[in-house]
Amino acid sequence: MPEGHSIHRLALAFDELLHGERLAVSSPQGRFADGAALLDGHRLVATDAHGKHLFLGFSADDGEPDPETLRWLRVHLGLYGSWTFAGDPSFQAPHAIGAPRRRVAEEEVALPALDAEEDDAARLAPSSGNGQWYPPEPRGAVRVRLLGEHGVADLTGPTACEVISPEEKAAVHARLGPDPLRTDGDVERFVADVRRRARPVGELLMDQSVIAGVGNIYRAEALYRARLHPRRHGRTVSAAKLRAMWADLARLMADGVATGRIVTTEPEDRQDEDDRWYVYHRSGRPCLRCGSKVAEDVMSTRRVFWCPREQRRPS
Repeated sequence: MPEGHSIHRLALAFDELLHGERLAVSSPQGRFADGAALLDGHRLVATDAHGKHLFLGFSADDGEPDPETLRWLRVHLGLYGSWTFAGDPSFQAPHAIGAPRRRVAEEEVALPALDAEEDDAARLAPSSGNGQWYPPEPRGAVRVRLLGEHGVADLTGPTACEVISPEEKAAVHARLGPDPLRTDGDVERFVADVRRRARPVGELLMDQSVIAGVGNIYRAEALYRARLHPRRHGRTVSAAKLRAMWADLARLMADGVATGRIVTTEPEDRQDEDDRWYVYHRSGRPCLRCGSKVAEDVMSTRRVFWCPREQRRPS
């Protein structure tokens, strides 16, 4: 499923492209008709992201929005969800974020989002002969369509899609762990949650109640860069090591927000443009730094990768 940087990238896209507009909200598929009716004709006045959850805030009023009366559309893309954008030439959006996906050795990996200049043909919807823009027909099972003056965003295949109150939104935040990309991300809460547990640190990094937004790629790469074996127990990792890993994740994920790609290798370690990751999906291939064969195992139903020489297995 998309990792946290993709969701923050989506929040920025919605804020830039549709903020302040009264949107026509519909459910072409029909499964979200009641929720769409609650938001139809309302203004998009706020966007937020926490981990793998996207929140879009709507107000019925024209004036300054009242935070206590907002209705929030909460979306979790899950494994197959996707937002697809189209619009006139002023609507400078990525074509899609989320699925479609390609399968790499039985692991689902998100394709990088296309920049507008790379995909003008797919991004621009048809116009009439006089230059007036018309939205394209929905493609596939579109759960939600958000239609503005210059562009449209279609949601397909999400795991979660619901209209919630401010109180319900706060409850979602409360059950999620700190997010390295949020200004309120609490590194000390992350450190304390990891160090009080006897579970493997490789499991804890994927626990969204411990740290929000980290997926399988960032998990594998952050552990390699910190020289931590995935099966080392969290309580045995020093606070200083965990703070450094948090800072590293924040930097890597922020780069992912800016570029739409996950690249965790340093320039001096890249032999070619395919060397984006140190260990993820490199089982049996040489470590980019020491040459040892990258190892692979299964941890809580997900594949995990590490370098046996640089990430020593705990006794």
